[in-house]
Amino acid sequence: MSVITVFNGLFCEAGVVVKRVVDATGCRLVTDQDIVADAASLSGMAEDRIARAFQAKTSVFNTFSHEKEQAIAWMRLALAKRLVEGDDLVIPGFVSQLPSRSIGHILNVCLISEMKSRLAVADREEGFAEKHAMKLIRKDDEDRAAWVKAVRDADDPWAGSLYDLVVPVGTTGVERSADLIVEQFSNAAVKVTEGSKASCEDFLLAARVETVLAKEGHNVQVSAKKGTVTLTINKHVLLLEKLERELKSIVSDVEGVKTVEAGVGKGFHQTDIYRKMDFEVPSKVLLVDDEREFVQTLSERLMMRDMGSAVVYDGESALNLVRDDEPEVMILDLKMPGIDGIEVLRRVKGEHPDIEVIILTGHGSEADRKVCMDLGAFAYLHKPVDIDVLSETLKAANEKIRAGK
Repeated sequence: MSVITVFNGLFCEAGVVVKRVVDATGCRLVTDQDIVADAASLSGMAEDRIARAFQAKTSVFNTFSHEKEQAIAWMRLALAKRLVEGDDLVIPGFVSQLPSRSIGHILNVCLISEMKSRLAVADREEGFAEKHAMKLIRKDDEDRAAWVKAVRDADDPWAGSLYDLVVPVGTTGVERSADLIVEQFSNAAVKVTEGSKASCEDFLLAARVETVLAKEGHNVQVSAKKGTVTLTINKHVLLLEKLERELKSIVSDVEGVKTVEAGVGKGFHQTDIYRKMDFEVPSKVLLVDDEREFVQTLSERLMMRDMGSAVVYDGESALNLVRDDEPEVMILDLKMPGIDGIEVLRRVKGEHPDIEVIILTGHGSEADRKVCMDLGAFAYLHKPVDIDVLSETLKAANEKIRAGK
């Protein structure tokens, strides 16, 4: 069950190197796509939602939805299950950063090349012009840097301290790069021991605890050793002792947990506030209204009720955000410059029928109400709206969404 993990830059010929390593070692290949699929099966989250965690761009709703953190937690569990199965594995890609560095039988490899070499590979293999290739490389490097920061808290994704072996493929060559990895894989230092197997079990337990907490709406750092689970809170919380008691109560019931310790980490004293996800209210609400002061105030009032919200001021911006970062609920005005609310509703329900749309207008008629409801609006409300009425409507929309899932 020895393992090779391979993290790489774009256009560094990693695919060819990895294939040579797999062929030479007989290890089983486990890709990012494999782990995403496993995580989706375990969690019930859609695969595309999980895969978004690899992107540097974070959802505008993530402070409340914790979607990226949940995706990472479920991928850790999926990978941990693979690691304890006992097969020799080669794990390339983003998920190569997820295993605990305390597992001694994992050889951590980084494949990277200087920019000139990467541009030459892009030209030779894909026919990409230098300008286009440079754009792709920078975007991929940005994604990888954000990923390593999220899962390893490291600023440089190519830092030698993160790996057992860093191979400059451009100068070393594909064949020799693969040979170096195979040679190091035969080193006694990465052979399976009782201690390294125990570290695998610790990693699995920590991953299981992390997903159990995620199901309850919590996001904390988790580690485990011989049944002792340590929870680290890295965001500021006012009622720290209450939160620690709640976390310990949840984790104590997880099979394999003997004792639970909780404390604060280095991020606790920063300004970022710890937010538990509230499953009774939607965490991804998009407000669409050209009355800027009104909609900003409404957004703030919803956030005070633990509902994550984003604001746009016209129909075109709403459709763009829906395409890039699908909300759960949309609160939509009818009368706006450009694309009006009825057209936005028609397109959203046509392309994203699972999004619940609440019409909130000060200018609508009975005829408008009928059109909106026929198009699939969840509710039709008038301005000014009582915040409690709107909150109850949002909760009802959320119940429908959860029931559908």
